[in-house]
Amino acid sequence: MKKMIAVVAVALLGLAACGEADNAAVPGPSKTGKDVIGQAPAAAASDILPGSTMEKIKSRGELIVGGSLDAPLLSQQNPATGEVEGFDATMGKALAKYIIGEPKVKIVNSASETREALLANGTVDVVFQTYTITEERAKQVAFAGPYYTSGLTIAVKQGTSGITKPEDLNGKKVIAGANTPAIPAIKKLAPQAEIVTFGSDPECLQALKQDRGVAYVQDETLLIAAAQKDTAIQIVTKPFTVDPYGIGLKHGDDQMKKFVNDWLGKIQADGTWQQIWKDSIGTVVQGDAPQPPKIGSVPGS
Repeated sequence: MKKMIAVVAVALLGLAACGEADNAAVPGPSKTGKDVIGQAPAAAASDILPGSTMEKIKSRGELIVGGSLDAPLLSQQNPATGEVEGFDATMGKALAKYIIGEPKVKIVNSASETREALLANGTVDVVFQTYTITEERAKQVAFAGPYYTSGLTIAVKQGTSGITKPEDLNGKKVIAGANTPAIPAIKKLAPQAEIVTFGSDPECLQALKQDRGVAYVQDETLLIAAAQKDTAIQIVTKPFTVDPYGIGLKHGDDQMKKFVNDWLGKIQADGTWQQIWKDSIGTVVQGDAPQPPKIGSVPGS
């Protein structure tokens, strides 16, 4: 089985590479009129240790991020400007600013099945992609953070009745992203559900609209953005899990993990994190920015 997974991962790496998007443009003022990246901190020269991953990135002049180009509010390419926008995308630019002094980023479009391989073989430096920290994943990658907390919820086609809680999925065909926390959550809460998986969020949403499953279990942030764009879809539950997102790093790179955690603490303290949230997720979710999760607070981080 491990061999098969490895083969699939390598094959998908080629597809992922096709999704690379240069995103080196310096962003202007944010949606709230504040130049969040311009005001974001840069590391002192003494923080870039000789021979470290940070020094390699600084010398290259570009941070390579495993991420998405099709996740509204989180990391989506604007077809008009070519800029990749959203919470995860801007977090990547802020980290690049901290290391390099400029927000120079290349995003390698990644699938949930390929993230571990992309980090392990050095194709990407970091992953910002709703990457839930789990103890199982932490055996393959290092996680800085958590940097955001979300949770799973359920979407159905508009007008669908009879699904108001996870247990209602028993006996039904349910859509989930491959290699996502939705799969064990469905198995736990609705063990009689039949799970069908697809490789990306757009594929899952399309499958739901094509009646290839009666419900789609996914992170609330992603589903809010999808339901806002497409009135054929509706969300029918509150989040029923707590999913801490981590910044994926190469396994065993303790220097880089400490460096990224130190950066995360700084942008949480100076308000950069909160401004990034307001400019992305906060354009849909009402209220002030939430309290960011405590760094190192979950197993695997």
